[in-house]
Amino acid sequence: MPATRNALIRYKTIDNCLRNRFRQWTLEDLIDACSEALYDYEGIDKGVSKRTIQMDLQIMRSDKLGYHAPIIVNDKKFYTYSDPEYSITNVPLTAHDLNKLTEVVDILRQFKGFSHFTELSGMVQKLENKIHTSSNEGRSIIDLEKNEDLRGLEYIDPIFQAISNEQCIHLSYQSFKAKQPESFLFHPALLKEYRNRWFVLGKRKAKLNFMLLALDRIQSLDSSEEKVLAFDPEVLEHFFSPVVGVTVSDGIQTEEVIIEADHSAAPYVLTKPIHHSQQLLKTTEKGVVISLQVQLNFELERELMGFGENVKVLAPERLVQRINTRLSRMASLYGN
Repeated sequence: MPATRNALIRYKTIDNCLRNRFRQWTLEDLIDACSEALYDYEGIDKGVSKRTIQMDLQIMRSDKLGYHAPIIVNDKKFYTYSDPEYSITNVPLTAHDLNKLTEVVDILRQFKGFSHFTELSGMVQKLENKIHTSSNEGRSIIDLEKNEDLRGLEYIDPIFQAISNEQCIHLSYQSFKAKQPESFLFHPALLKEYRNRWFVLGKRKAKLNFMLLALDRIQSLDSSEEKVLAFDPEVLEHFFSPVVGVTVSDGIQTEEVIIEADHSAAPYVLTKPIHHSQQLLKTTEKGVVISLQVQLNFELERELMGFGENVKVLAPERLVQRINTRLSRMASLYGN
């Protein structure tokens, strides 16, 4: 019989505890940790029995789920892994798992050519790479962008669940500019990823503007039984459309931004548009001239400056001046 959701939460919690080498874990500690996790994730407040955790440890040690966890007991009291690098999340896929994943990939691959399933392309490649890695002694043929040290990733799932269940969340949040964290009730509406950093869009109250919170600035998160506001799906779908990046200014109109990319930058700009509104205006002896219809923000400036001397902003004039000012300040850092 497959492991239940509650059991998987306990296994993951025990795994996180035993991987923590900076603390010694008694059986009672593991019971408390699992009880708290079940309350946080599932709202179960009756706790976990000693026998349940003992059975969990036995199952994790066994090959029943393929874990073979090297769980040992030091001084007849403290539980830990004999291998400090072990984690149940690193357990290789079984032959049965590989067969099932292969079947899934074969099904998903059939939809890759349909416009409604364009986003499946990356998913299929990730699955194919996982299968190849597991069946070829760990050699990966795709190096996906990742940041192992990125903070806040542990909040993605609880926020996702809160949005799915239309529930609010209690946050302790400290922005980069704030001296102290602030606690408040938040109505989450949409998870957003930009350049491998995660954000959640939502509101604190109905009449207030949308807020975009970075997950790596969340200090703590707790579930709430309060229902979220009724968000307009159309607004959420197009909320980030006016911008490059994630900084959207309420009530600010988009502007036509015209840039010139020389021959070295043109292929990159044309094959990977800076924004979905990008239009090719003309081809010149120097390269290409393109237009964007966007709000002016920091991410746009950073994107354009990232091309260095290969891209020149032609309009609007205030963006030209902002870029020029930043370049002057940058040059002064390297002056004699």
